[in-house]
Amino acid sequence: MVEAPVGLEEMTLKVEHEIRVKAPLSTTFAALLEQLGPGNEHPDGTPMPMKLEAWPGGRWFRDLGDGNGHFWANVQAIKKDTLLELCGPLMMSYPVANNVQYRLRQEGNETVIKFCHQAFGYVQDAHRTGMPQGWGYIHEQVKKRAEGTRK
Repeated sequence: MVEAPVGLEEMTLKVEHEIRVKAPLSTTFAALLEQLGPGNEHPDGTPMPMKLEAWPGGRWFRDLGDGNGHFWANVQAIKKDTLLELCGPLMMSYPVANNVQYRLRQEGNETVIKFCHQAFGYVQDAHRTGMPQGWGYIHEQVKKRAEGTRK
């Protein structure tokens, strides 16, 4: 079976968000680490057992217990309170490379998070269409967690 050639547009994905949080930088960064790690969940509230080792080379993975799980990324760069960068396959179990960057800065009484997720490789349509909403949910939870409005 021979497949039709795939163009560059089909092989790339870029999702960008700017999140404004009414909380200090350190509180927001801690909320981000919590949400990506042990506080992660599906939109219906079902826990998503994630671990994030917050140091260079640390792993970000789904921990299913008993040595089972799914590797998502390594911490490529981390600067406390201002930068978290992850590289890996994320939830995509096929040939693809992902880079996820969170850059945080204080602006008045708000923390501004600049988020960028870029992928290159075979990106399935379901991930291409669902990724912006998935990241949006995570970012809304980070904001609520940092602002203390999360129920």
